[in-house]
Amino acid sequence: MKKRVLSILAAVVLVIMMIPACSSKDSTETSSRPVTDADKTENAAEKNEEKTKLTEVTLNEVAHSIFYAPMYVAIEEGYFEEEGIELTLVTGFGADKTMTAVLSGEADIGFMGSEASVYTYNEGANDYVVNFAQLTQRAGNFLVAREKMPDFSWEDLKGSTVLGGRKGGMPEMVFEYILKQNGIDPETDLEINQSIDFGSTAAAFAENQGDFTVEFEPGATTLESEGKGYVVASLGEDSGYVPYTAFSAKMSYIEDNPEIIQGFVNALQMGMDYVQGHSTEEIAAKISPQFPETDLETITKIVTRYYEQDTWKSDLIFEKESFELLQDILESAGELEKRAPYEELVTTEFAEKAAR
Repeated sequence: MKKRVLSILAAVVLVIMMIPACSSKDSTETSSRPVTDADKTENAAEKNEEKTKLTEVTLNEVAHSIFYAPMYVAIEEGYFEEEGIELTLVTGFGADKTMTAVLSGEADIGFMGSEASVYTYNEGANDYVVNFAQLTQRAGNFLVAREKMPDFSWEDLKGSTVLGGRKGGMPEMVFEYILKQNGIDPETDLEINQSIDFGSTAAAFAENQGDFTVEFEPGATTLESEGKGYVVASLGEDSGYVPYTAFSAKMSYIEDNPEIIQGFVNALQMGMDYVQGHSTEEIAAKISPQFPETDLETITKIVTRYYEQDTWKSDLIFEKESFELLQDILESAGELEKRAPYEELVTTEFAEKAAR
């Protein structure tokens, strides 16, 4: 009887010892199965899917202009994708329309003159927009005359009709600021036609409306190439350093998505770095896909014109002095009842990190 019990116990022990061995063998057989091409493709697809999961961001720009070259470099170089952003670019054709898109949630980020943020704040908006990156530091428009005027003086505008911009918009206010700096009264010394839609003034001028017109590029160069107008002055040079355009978003969007804003600014900074470190020919070639209707020679000419007047900052930091100058211009234009606090409408946190 005793022997029989011992035999049974021995058999049980033997079975228990065999179980791990079998499991180990099964595991080894499974792991040693040859990896097929299908497995490799599936794994690669999974990894690519993880890498290409981008956050969708809609950017509404005030206009589509070579003036904003660093932003287009960032797009064409894929810097936004590197920062995990799938960018959708929409043109608003006016700061008022761009601001409306941002406030309504139609756009996540707006790119426009930062005067729009001052207006919105002073109107009492609860979830107002905050500027987090400044792109340009000079005006980007030019005064175009019907004839060549090598000895042009702002005094020559007295008694003339000029096709201007929207009342309260940055282009018009900078223009009037220059006039006043040269002792010209915008109300009495000339007529400024502000009835033409943004982007249509060049066509109107080509059809013989006005004696002069204030144009962005490529409008100014197009008029020159067609022999219908000639650039006689740069508003960017004559107005000095002005915080002309900036990126902004609603306060709530920035608070809820700081990592998106930081990635967005990082991509922009790389675009700024590219512009600072490359020739105008290289910059023009890089952004040319953004302007398929414009030949490369014209793009290069425009980029050179902007480059030589020191249009683009080396960083994106919107400094307090620039913001106060902006409000000086608004007051001069009679568009500002009370000044807005810099600390409320500007944050430099993201631009400073990107610059570092």
